[in-house]
Amino acid sequence: MRFAKGHGTENDFVILPDPDGELDLTEGAVRLLCDRRAGIGGDGVLRVVRTRALGEGLPPAARSAEGTEWFMDYRNADGSVAEMCGNGARVFARYLLHAGLVAGDRFGIGTRDGAKEVRIADDGGVTLDMGRVRRGGPSSAKLARQAVHGVRVSVGNPHLACEVEGPVSGVDLTAAPELDAEAFPEGANVEVYTQSGPGVLDMRVYERGSGETRSCGTGIVAAAAAATPEGEGATWRVRVPGGACTVFLDADGARLHGPAVIVAEGETSLV
Repeated sequence: MRFAKGHGTENDFVILPDPDGELDLTEGAVRLLCDRRAGIGGDGVLRVVRTRALGEGLPPAARSAEGTEWFMDYRNADGSVAEMCGNGARVFARYLLHAGLVAGDRFGIGTRDGAKEVRIADDGGVTLDMGRVRRGGPSSAKLARQAVHGVRVSVGNPHLACEVEGPVSGVDLTAAPELDAEAFPEGANVEVYTQSGPGVLDMRVYERGSGETRSCGTGIVAAAAAATPEGEGATWRVRVPGGACTVFLDADGARLHGPAVIVAEGETSLV
C-alpha cells in the first residue's frame, strides 16, 4: 500500500491514502505503522478517505463534515481513535495539495469534530479553523514527580492545560498522567505551559494514546485558551520542543497557524 510521511512542528504522522474506504485499519496495524523501530514511525496515522465512502459511519459531532470531499480518519499511535488533531489536520491538508486531491488556497476537510476550514498562507504554512474552544472548570493531574493544576479545555478532544512555575523542561512527562476519572472519563491530553514573554507561551504535552510528543496542535490551542482571560481575545505564539505555532483567539473561535511538511512517500506491506 502507498503511504506518505509528514509532520507539523515535529508531530509526525503516517498518511494512508484510502479514497474509497476499502482499508480495514486495525488497532494492531496502526501500532505497527507507528512503531519507530519495526514500522515507519509516527505519533499517529492519518487515513485519507472520501467522506461519502464512510456512509452512515460518521459520529453526531461530525455531521457538518458531510459537505466535505475528504475526511481525516485519525488514529493515535496506540491504535485508538481520536476526535481531532490540529497538527494532523494541517499535515492532512498539505498532503491533499501535494497529491493533487484539492486545488486552491482555501478548502474544507472533514474530521470527527466536524468540518474544518483550511487556508494555505503566503509563507507556506497552514492556518486551520479550530472552531469554538470550550473551557471547563479546574482539575488536576498527578505526573511522575509532581501534581499539576489546570483548566479543562475541549478543542474537539479533551485537555487539561496546566500553568507551571519555572521552565517546562523541568516537568517529568515520562509516565502517563493520573487524571480525575470523573472529569475525564475517556482520558485527556495534559499540557504544561508557562508564559515566557509578552504573547509567548512555552509548552510540553503528554498526548493520550501517544505519550509525550514534540508538539500537539489541539494542545497548543488549549494552552493558549487557558492562558487567556475568559471572554477576551488574544494572539499567542506557542513554542514546543518541535517548533512554534501561532494561535488566534476571538469571538468566532480559534485559528491555528503553523508549518506542515510532507517528507517522504513510498510503499508498505504493514497493512
